[in-house]
Amino acid sequence: MTDDSINAGRRRFLVGSTSALGAVGVVGAAVPFVGSWNPSAKARAAGAPVRIDISRLQEGEILGPIPAWRGKPVFIVKRTEDALGALSTMTDRLTDPASEKPEQPVYAQNEYRSLRPEILVLVGLCPHLFCSPTPHIELRAQPFDADWNGGFFCPCHGSRFDLAGRVYSGSPASRNMLVPPHSYESDDILVIGIDEESAA
Repeated sequence: MTDDSINAGRRRFLVGSTSALGAVGVVGAAVPFVGSWNPSAKARAAGAPVRIDISRLQEGEILGPIPAWRGKPVFIVKRTEDALGALSTMTDRLTDPASEKPEQPVYAQNEYRSLRPEILVLVGLCPHLFCSPTPHIELRAQPFDADWNGGFFCPCHGSRFDLAGRVYSGSPASRNMLVPPHSYESDDILVIGIDEESAA
């Protein structure tokens, strides 16, 4: 074998190896670049909109808590006709029955506190010290308070909320549970983080 044929073999080997390493380098550089197109965890935590399919949610059921919006748990409740009817029966026991405090969106300023009467969307935190309340979705008198027909109960300090997230007078919490900005992309897709006004 001549020196020229040995050198040619070495050249082919070096060219092939260099090309393979170059291709690996291009892929390695491209993966983080393509990954940067997706919202980062920091962007999602800052309030990127979240889409939730509610098509399987039945009357009297709750979906949540979902760690859905700004790292906060979210409750989504599909209320029954009886639950909706009960919302107007105990307003005299509520601290802010019309949700007039400024942190609430305009569409929370009704007895349902929602865009669609049957669908309630709440940040699943008690506004007192931000514990997570326990849902009591079934409309019935509760063992620890015969005058309370269900809703949300914070076991940490005893705050009670109705099935619209409105706080009962005398609770440690002084404000209603927060309704996050939300809208509907379709009958079945709820978007948390975008109001109907800003989506329009």
